[in-house]
This record gives sequence, C-alpha cells and structure tokens, in this order.
Amino acid sequence: MEPNNSENTMTRLSTMGSQAPLDLSASRRSLAMKPVTKEVPSAVIYCEGSFGQIDGKTANGLVRHSQAYRILSVIDTRLKGQDSGQVLDNVSNAIPIVEDLEAAVTRQADIPNTLIYGIAPSTGKMSATDREVVLDAISLGMNIVSGLHEYLGDDPEISSAAEAANVKIRDIRKPQPISDMRLFDGSVSEVKAIRIAVLGTDCAIGKRTTANILARELNARGIKTILVSTGQTGLMQGAKYGIAMDAVPPQFCCGELERVIVAASHSDDPDVILIEGQGALSHPAFCTSAFILRGSQPNAVILQHAPKRAHRCDFPSMPMPLLKSEITLIKAFADTRVIGITLNHEAMTSIDVIRTIGSLSRDLGIPVTDALTQPEVHLTDMVLAAFPQLRPIPISAAE
Repeated sequence: MEPNNSENTMTRLSTMGSQAPLDLSASRRSLAMKPVTKEVPSAVIYCEGSFGQIDGKTANGLVRHSQAYRILSVIDTRLKGQDSGQVLDNVSNAIPIVEDLEAAVTRQADIPNTLIYGIAPSTGKMSATDREVVLDAISLGMNIVSGLHEYLGDDPEISSAAEAANVKIRDIRKPQPISDMRLFDGSVSEVKAIRIAVLGTDCAIGKRTTANILARELNARGIKTILVSTGQTGLMQGAKYGIAMDAVPPQFCCGELERVIVAASHSDDPDVILIEGQGALSHPAFCTSAFILRGSQPNAVILQHAPKRAHRCDFPSMPMPLLKSEITLIKAFADTRVIGITLNHEAMTSIDVIRTIGSLSRDLGIPVTDALTQPEVHLTDMVLAAFPQLRPIPISAAE
C-alpha cells in the first residue's frame, strides 16, 4: 500500500445520543448537499467506544453528512462488523465499523488519506490510548484532523512525528491570530438575507443535523440557503462559511460570527442564512448561544428539544429546561421570535413522536416537527409560514 496525501411503531427510536428513525425514504438517506466524489480526500474516523453516543457526535455527523472527506470506515471495537448507517439511522450507508486502525487500513487498496479524531469528550482532550492511534496513523502517512481543545499541532511528539512523515495536522478549533479578529460593528443588520438561528435546549441535541436538512430542503425548493457552521463538526463536514465559536476569545465572538455572515451575504447573495446553534442559552456551562444571538441578530429561531431527555448531558443533577421557559428566555435576550420546534426523538417511540408533535403544537401555538422522521416539507413549511415572501412566485402569476 502506498500512502497518499419493517417498521414497528413501538420500537424505541434511540437511546440518549444519536437519533435513529425507524425508516427513511431513499431521498432522505443522505444529508449531503451533493455526492462526495473520489477527488475528495478519503478518511477513517476514530470513535472508539463512542460511536452513536453523545461523545461521538463528531463521528455521527460526518457519517451522516460530509463534503470535505470521503468517509471509508469508522473505528469502534464495540460495534465492529456493523454498518454505521444502520447504527445511526437504521439505513445502510456502506460505511463499515471496524475494530481498529489496522482493520481500517488493510481493507483499502491504498492507505487512507486522513484519520479524523471523531470523539468530542467533555474534557476536550484525548486519552493515552487515543494518542497511540494518532501516532500510528501518522507513521502510516495519514494526515490528522482533530476538533479537540488541545491542539495536536502544538504537541511536540505528535508534531515531530508529523513532520518526519511529511503529513499535515489540521486542528479545527485553532483560531486565527487575535490580530486578525474583529469586533462586532453592527454590519450584520445590513444583510438582506433572512437569518434563522437553529438553537437547542441542550448540547448534543441535533441542532446541526436539523440545520443541514433544512438547508438542503430549502435549496431544493429554489430558496437559496447558506448554512453558517459554528462548531468543529460542521467545519469538518466542509461548511463553506463557519467558525469554531468556542475557540474564539469572548471579546471577539460576536464580531467573528458577524464577519462570517456578512461574507456569506456578499459572496453568495442567499435568500436565507441559517446559523448553527451551540449549547443552550439557559445552560450555565455554555455562553456560545448568547454570542450567536448577539452576533447573528437572527430574524427567527428554530428550537431543537429532546422531550425524553431528563437532564442536561454530562450534568445528571441539572434537569432539562421546559420549552416555554427557553422560548421566554430567548425572546427576552434577543429581538427575535421562535417560529418552530424540532424534536430530537431519543428514547421515543414513533407514537410518542406523533403525540408530542400534536400536544406541543397546541400548547405553544407554533409548528412542531422531527427533521429525521417526519416529511421534510414540514420543516420547510415552518420557515415559509413565518416568511411567506420566500415562497416562489408561480410562473402564471408572474406573467
């Protein structure tokens, strides 16, 4: 090898972490905006012990949608031999789960181009075992992509090994120099596109997945839409516009997000700009949602919620907030409105989902859907109901 640079409505849809629908139509089997070609670098995702769970959210997202890398396999000994699409969404995607790096490499004709560290531990750091896997991949001539808070490129041992092997290390969360960052100046208010932030009531709740689906479906309906990524996974997936918000000094967070949104507006002239949310505005451990609301000045918010999640992930003593309280907080904090609710259906049956959609719609007086299990049109109609000016004008009416 040469290195190179049947539906059962009472079946529970998932456990805490990934959202696995009972079935998806052929048109919904990929969240990708366009097919990934062989010209795109090949990659193996390392996600030992975490695939399909909350700490595996980076790997989960890349398996569902990736334009920057052609995913060949996922490493997780617990699930070896299974199809990663089946694990996440009950739909085969031909991306196998293998037991280790050797198995991932030997099943390919050529050494994969890249190893992606697909775990997002709450500590932001990798284990000693993970470190050995990274070094082994470098010795094979594989580039490394990491979204950790510790920068692998600054690690003496890893950086020296990478230099010796002539491979690259891509630290997604490493920000540009402060001298190149900018403060908020209000220019986002001049953006003509409708700005919609996809926020949530907790972290790792499906905000990015819902935003990807919404962007794809709005574009399919002729409404030019750009998704601005605000986290490491979206940047790994190949987002054209984005910034790892939690790696930016707080003083510059609003300005840096504003800069990216303004750039997207000037370069692409979209009808809609979606902004990926992070954490939750009410979550005491995260400030990113506050910066996103301030920096993007959204015209509207779509709020992602997991009705069966009892507590904030990684915080077992911290109960999940009520939807009404989160909506009230968002409206008090920013001059915006919540136009719809999207569900994370973890630990729910399909019957639970339908009943919850009905009850929440009645209680809140706004549309509710599940981006993964319900028809996509429900998601786009949520936007069109709030912004009817986006509806395409029928040819007969235009003449």
